[in-house]
Amino acid sequence: VVFRIHFNNDVHKITVPNTATVGELKAKICEKTAVPVCRQALKGWEPGKQKDLQNSSTVLKSLNIGKEVNLILSDLTGEGFMSDADPLSSQNRQNYTLHINVQPEGNLLELKFPGHQNILSIKTDVYTITDIPVRHQLWFGWPNNVTNSTTLAESGVEREHNLVLKRADEGAKITNNNNAAANTASASTSSSSRNFEDASDFNNDDDIFTETPINSHLKHLIPDNVDDEAIGSIQFVENFVERYGPQHPMFFQGSLEDALKEACRPSARDRKLLAIYLHHDGSVLTNVFCGQLLACESIIQMLLDHFVLYGWDLTFESNKNMFLSSISACVGMTASITVRNIPADRLPAILVIAKNRSQCEVFQVIYGNVSVDDLLSQLMEASDMYAEQLKIELREENERLAREQVKLEQDAAYRESLEADRAKQEAKRQKELMMQSERRRLESERADAEAKRELIRAQARITVPPEPEQTIGENITKIRIRTPGGSMLERRFTTDTPLRILLNYITGEGFLVDEFKVISSWPRRDLTTLDYENTMKDLKLYPQETLILEER
Repeated sequence: VVFRIHFNNDVHKITVPNTATVGELKAKICEKTAVPVCRQALKGWEPGKQKDLQNSSTVLKSLNIGKEVNLILSDLTGEGFMSDADPLSSQNRQNYTLHINVQPEGNLLELKFPGHQNILSIKTDVYTITDIPVRHQLWFGWPNNVTNSTTLAESGVEREHNLVLKRADEGAKITNNNNAAANTASASTSSSSRNFEDASDFNNDDDIFTETPINSHLKHLIPDNVDDEAIGSIQFVENFVERYGPQHPMFFQGSLEDALKEACRPSARDRKLLAIYLHHDGSVLTNVFCGQLLACESIIQMLLDHFVLYGWDLTFESNKNMFLSSISACVGMTASITVRNIPADRLPAILVIAKNRSQCEVFQVIYGNVSVDDLLSQLMEASDMYAEQLKIELREENERLAREQVKLEQDAAYRESLEADRAKQEAKRQKELMMQSERRRLESERADAEAKRELIRAQARITVPPEPEQTIGENITKIRIRTPGGSMLERRFTTDTPLRILLNYITGEGFLVDEFKVISSWPRRDLTTLDYENTMKDLKLYPQETLILEER
């Protein structure tokens, strides 16, 4: 059994045999996470198994769990609360990766910083890369109450965190900043001093961070008054990626009806839950939820494996009304009322839709004020509960398929018995026809080939001049030709006779040069590969020569 243990934003993969006990599993978890067995609290087991899990000698096989199990681990102290003694010092030593989306250019920066580095020094480092002075940096994505002196470890961000950086409007500088800049300019004009003063000039924390997600310079995920639901969902995904970066779950692009069809398929074995992510730029929870929770790898994998994810932006009333109308038509009035009653300050939310037999209904609502572990736990619980519900449908579906299969097999056997004799007769007739056709074809091919060979031989014989009457002499050569059958051909030629005439003579005797090589004894060579206009004298085939015919 493969266990995926989610702990401290990491996923630990542990493989144990199904004959192992719960105690052995917890010992393995201790080796991976350093959390003692006595302080381990595991969430994600199927309902009704908690009593068995409290017994360390319980064999995993007896729990009837699957081959892959996702569990969430909590580290408990003796009082039952998570221990906070070491995490901060440990996090100070860890490295954090900040994915910074620089707007409006859309450039993506990936910067690594130690946990003990404070926010102001990070902004100063970013200034050296982007040329955006610290006092002009406008940030989105930092948690609330973060100041310049806050370290990354103290800020509460994940090990990988998404941020958006924009250049603030220079015409809207705060008076204090203008005065500080003027004093800086009079004190020093060197570039190094300007850089230093620029960083220190931004000590007013209220100017560094913005807590309001809605910003007139940021594009909304879906523009106001979108007139096509499918186009709106495509714009949602494009703008989501542009704002929060490429680390995000896979959203279905199309209409809500199409997403519902994709998730709630007719067959129970192919069915998934439909998770509808409801976005609102007016909520203070939006940036954290999108930038951290939906960017978490375990959340992304859970949604990919067990859900079809659909996204919609409720910021504008026109788009909200379109969604309410669509979900009312696809799911029902109850779902529409559920969405309408969600206040904006509880958004974003994930509305889980499930198909129970032939009816689609709201299965669960997950609000935005949750942690990564809570969100993962609720998604896992929804998936497990739905899987339990589907077991009855799957059993009924399998029984129906089995009955249909038996009927199909009986019908097929009946048809086969009726058609068996006719098929045999038809096969026999077809075989005879094929054999006759093949015999005629072979005979025709042999006749055509023989006629063609005879034509070639006749044409070759016409080109061969008469044999010289003189038997010996300086201009006479005698050629002997050994055939593959062992017989000998013998003929006289004049020494100025071209090789072409010799080959035509051999062809006229029934040995086509396309089928036979003409080999000279010394040096050994195939005369058919030489220039046909070379004479016997050129080829040194005089006063006599013995040639050998070899089949190609």
